Amino acid sequence: MLKFQNKTILVTGSGTGIGQAITKKFVENGASAIILGRRKEPLEETAKMLEEIIKDKQSNATVKIFAGVDVSDEKAVTGMFDALKSENVNLDVVVNNAGVSGPVTCFVHAPLDDFRSTVDIHLTGTFWTSVQALKVMKKGAKIITISTFFAEERPLEQRPYRFRSPYTASQGAKNRLVEAMSWELLEKGVMTIGTNPGPVHSDRIYKTVYPKAASEFLRVSGFEDLSPSEVEAANNEIVGLLGEDDETIKAGIKSAAEKLGKEETTLTNLLDKVKTIAEKIQKNTSTMIPDQQFLSQEQVATTVLTLADDEQAKILNGKIIPGDRVFYPVKSHIRSSVPKAEKNNLDGKRFIFGGMSQTEQRVSSITSMIEEKGGQLETSNGFDLAIHITGNLPDFSKLTELSRDEWDKLVDQFINTPAKWTQHALNDFVPGGSDDPRKFKDAKGRIVIIGPALPAGKKISGHERAKVEVFRGLLRPFVTTVNQELSDVLKSNVRVFLILPGTVDGKEPNDENIVNTINYLVSDEAASSSEVIFCPDETR
Repeated sequence: MLKFQNKTILVTGSGTGIGQAITKKFVENGASAIILGRRKEPLEETAKMLEEIIKDKQSNATVKIFAGVDVSDEKAVTGMFDALKSENVNLDVVVNNAGVSGPVTCFVHAPLDDFRSTVDIHLTGTFWTSVQALKVMKKGAKIITISTFFAEERPLEQRPYRFRSPYTASQGAKNRLVEAMSWELLEKGVMTIGTNPGPVHSDRIYKTVYPKAASEFLRVSGFEDLSPSEVEAANNEIVGLLGEDDETIKAGIKSAAEKLGKEETTLTNLLDKVKTIAEKIQKNTSTMIPDQQFLSQEQVATTVLTLADDEQAKILNGKIIPGDRVFYPVKSHIRSSVPKAEKNNLDGKRFIFGGMSQTEQRVSSITSMIEEKGGQLETSNGFDLAIHITGNLPDFSKLTELSRDEWDKLVDQFINTPAKWTQHALNDFVPGGSDDPRKFKDAKGRIVIIGPALPAGKKISGHERAKVEVFRGLLRPFVTTVNQELSDVLKSNVRVFLILPGTVDGKEPNDENIVNTINYLVSDEAASSSEVIFCPDETR
């Protein structure tokens, strides 16, 4: 008997790539499949392939298509699962696979609409698909979520993925969401597991992500006689020519040169440079892997199939698998204690505040302490220090019991609003820097985000901490990524820091510790350090 005979699986983004490979692997092992995505044509082609497998295996499995389903679309996802419920479908495995690369550019230049869209697809899509799937899942069912190794944490480390801030933020939160859901779904007997496969062979990587990253490196510095904005305009026209035949490339270059009013030679050189850098990125990434080989899509599919095994799932419930197969050399980015500043660095510093109304008491407390140290609260432009307080999580029982509106408000509170605010602060520090990143070189400024505190009290459950970690997990990779872009790519002295109040053993957050941390963060020493995330209340 085939291993998944009489089982039904649902895979998001299953028309192409990894999602298609996962679905194929399950169907080869007897499962019925529900496939979905935004485009109808690839889903229909995938369905034909799956039906041939079913015929060959004589498994009596079925294939059902839901076309036009964007996982970020509340109505589409809700309607799909309501339809499955009305048909008395029971799902045994749900695989959260759908994703997009999102904007591949320095955060200061990233359109905020694209930022939100990327988070909506990766994080909210995963959350809402998982919540709605519970309508048609019984005890023993599994939710498997595919994330990325770039957001996975080691002690005192956080892995930045330059030019991909919304991607890393949402992936970091997805990892922590897997853990939180494992606590919440115990009563239902539904297990949740995450997997970070690392680099995978796919057209998306070779034709979009690497060339886009290469394009951004060139935009930052300019190329030959092209300004950053001209490099961007040119790359928008020519990068899609990579991998095409010589005649197509020649015609495309000619058309772009006429459109942009630039020499064909310049654009040819630019395309060659993009190709060279993209290949270098790929090569450098492969050297971080022991066998220097990216995984195939089939290998990822085999991993997911293994995780869906009943016994394996029981053992691995709430875990992120694998721990990591990629050695990504990073400096320490997280600090649990703050170096004591030798002097008062806040004297004469002009600062502004942003935050939620629920944090008015903390804003007042921190403002008073900074003013006691000589800091000056500003209400307009012209400041040295920008502070944003996200506030804490509102009181609710379970993430998986939230309405979509309640969830969206949390995402706005803990990533969309801080991102918008951070981008505005960066533009204030370096006017025009979003279009001409060369202006960031040697510029100065400090941005501090104060994230949600861990819950306080003597008897705090793992579940309560896990809920908060979902949203702290958003902010850690976001801040690390943006800071690396500022320091390593833009050669700037502007810094973005994250303060995470509270302790794992439930001690009350101390505003004085926050102010002492800020006092250190405005120092020259902090500017030269790789550490950008601070937990000032922790003593370990």
